[in-house]
Amino acid sequence: MPKPQLWIVAGPTASGKTAVAVELALRVGGEVVSADSMQVYRGMDILTAMPSAAEMRGVAHHMLAVASPSEKFSAAAYRQQALACIAEIRRRGKRPIVCGGTGLYINALTRPLGFAAQGNEAVRAELMHIAGEEGGRTRLHAMLAQVDPASAARLHPNDVRRVMRALEIYRLTGRTQTEQAALDAQRDDAPFDGRIYASEWPREALYERIDRRVDAMLEAGLVDEVRRLMQNAAEYSTAAQAIGYKEIAAALRGECSMEAAIETLKQATRNYAKRQLTWFRRDERVRWVPAQGRTAAEIAEEIQKDIEAKP
Repeated sequence: MPKPQLWIVAGPTASGKTAVAVELALRVGGEVVSADSMQVYRGMDILTAMPSAAEMRGVAHHMLAVASPSEKFSAAAYRQQALACIAEIRRRGKRPIVCGGTGLYINALTRPLGFAAQGNEAVRAELMHIAGEEGGRTRLHAMLAQVDPASAARLHPNDVRRVMRALEIYRLTGRTQTEQAALDAQRDDAPFDGRIYASEWPREALYERIDRRVDAMLEAGLVDEVRRLMQNAAEYSTAAQAIGYKEIAAALRGECSMEAAIETLKQATRNYAKRQLTWFRRDERVRWVPAQGRTAAEIAEEIQKDIEAKP
């Protein structure tokens, strides 16, 4: 049985996703559902580049600032809450438009939810405790090599999050990550048929947009926001994962100059954009729409025409 369509505006950071999604929503009577793994947290608006009221242009946005910054928000949790939002939007006769650059969240709505995305907090906490001990990362990698040599061979010991994920899967299922992924692929519980579009920019143009985005965040008060988060570190434990926090925090602790921190932040954001591009280019469902020299309205019009031409 065909699954209902879900319109999705994806792509790397600073590619203009919000503007395009808002234009699309205004054209079709839609509401935006965010798919950003950091914008789900409260109290970090500048650090996570939360869209402003002016950028939203009166279009309702969902899945923003819905979680405490001290909690872990998994893809499974995102799926549960986002599906409820989408159902409510559809009930009111509106069209949900997903917008974001977190591929795992987009897959949670358009692909079967794999076991790895669901996870287990107790096992994860135990592995994180080991990781925090002296020599813990090496020990975790050795543990993985014993039960899943293939995963251990492709993962560096310093890639502790992925090492822990592979160990968690084995501890809970008795299967390697590859074996579990093969089983997950056989499932057919994807809620929607994703129509995914991304704005395509020449790399240098995207990097210039990233630099301007960082400059705008600084003008909006990024340094003061990071200082506040540092003063409430226990409450905002998740903030350390956001790009920009550790770079600005290092300058505030006197470990480097603010100028050096800003350059490091811009480079870290460019590196993140590269990873996002790699993720989305591997997804055969994504249609790339040329963006340079075009307005968000023009891009949204092309997306709408393309979707309506391929029901």
